[in-house]
Amino acid sequence: MALSSPAATAAGRPAGPARPARGLLPLLLLGNTAMYALYIGVAGVLLALQVEHVDPAHKEANLGLVTGIAAVFATVFNPLAGALSDRTGRRNPWILGGGLLALPAAFLLGSVHTVLLITIGWCLVQAVMNVYQAALTSVVPDRIPLESRGRASAAVGLGLPLGSIGGALVAAAFTDRYRTGYLLFGALVAVTAVVFTACTREERLPARPSTPVSAQVRAFAGALKVADFRWAFIGRALLVLGYFLVNTYLVYILQDHIDLPAGMEPAEAVAVVTPVTSVAMMLSTVLGGYLSDRLDRRKLFVGASALLSALGLLVPALSPTWPAVLVFAGVVGLGFGCFMAVDTALVTLVLPSAEDAARDMGVLNIANAGPQIMAPFAASVVVTVTGGYTTLFVAAAVLSVAGALSVRPIRSVR
Repeated sequence: MALSSPAATAAGRPAGPARPARGLLPLLLLGNTAMYALYIGVAGVLLALQVEHVDPAHKEANLGLVTGIAAVFATVFNPLAGALSDRTGRRNPWILGGGLLALPAAFLLGSVHTVLLITIGWCLVQAVMNVYQAALTSVVPDRIPLESRGRASAAVGLGLPLGSIGGALVAAAFTDRYRTGYLLFGALVAVTAVVFTACTREERLPARPSTPVSAQVRAFAGALKVADFRWAFIGRALLVLGYFLVNTYLVYILQDHIDLPAGMEPAEAVAVVTPVTSVAMMLSTVLGGYLSDRLDRRKLFVGASALLSALGLLVPALSPTWPAVLVFAGVVGLGFGCFMAVDTALVTLVLPSAEDAARDMGVLNIANAGPQIMAPFAASVVVTVTGGYTTLFVAAAVLSVAGALSVRPIRSVR
């Protein structure tokens, strides 16, 4: 079935077609699940263990360097790929190209054994994955009507918990065989990209004249001049920063901060913690997306879920025990899952320009990638200065509270 190109509302927002194409929501779920499986399995487990294997004595600083530099690539490639797909009027070729390139990039990452080469390999993976992600993210404002954005955002949001479970389990099974684990994740994304583009047809958007680079830079900055979009950007950035302060070092936290049960390895603990978080995310993602549509209240759910995440982050700071970690995993999962689902719907309602939806979503995705630049360095400084991870949890909770407060000034959405 051919899809209608998005129209604009009176407010200048993309209205989408009259109804989503049949099968599009499951395909969005599949596409996002594969993406997050790679992100969680690689960045959350394999990359940390690979870095530790190269230089155990400096693992925190080296991991911060690797993930921080690679996040710069994510920041650059996401809005750039979004703008290019806007100009070409197509999303599917970018989804397919980025997905297929994930396989050789993952193979390269798994084949190297120095911090420098690991950094280069992870940069390449981040670059191609953000080409894939930028185009996939833009499918929602392109092809989903306004009244269905909550359900679409739930489908997108469910990709995180499902991908997290699969990613953590696969990574835990290949902790001593990096290359095989990386290849499996790359192949998953490549196959998913083929399935998505083969099963969804798209109408080419109107062609656009070439825009000078300087004008594109001004357009990116101009998007943040729109107050509601700017506050949505700030809120997303703060919550994601708080989340990644802890998540980036989860393996090391479980290794050095938490009193694990006898015989349990950190990678095995991740494989237990992640499903707890993911199940909680699935519940809150579906419920939050449905209720935000039904009640037409986005800000309430976004703010409350950010506050819930803050409470969950405080639990391991007060009690560095295995039961406390499981409580933390469940509470943060509930909060973060609801936030990401409903906040995605909120963002699509405050986009500055219907014609530049992918570009503006790419600008917003800097709020996802940008904190990943800051988080590893900030976390390594906090851990080094304070000599432990307790302050890290407190700092993450404070950022989540600030993220909750940031949605209050948004005026055009309830």
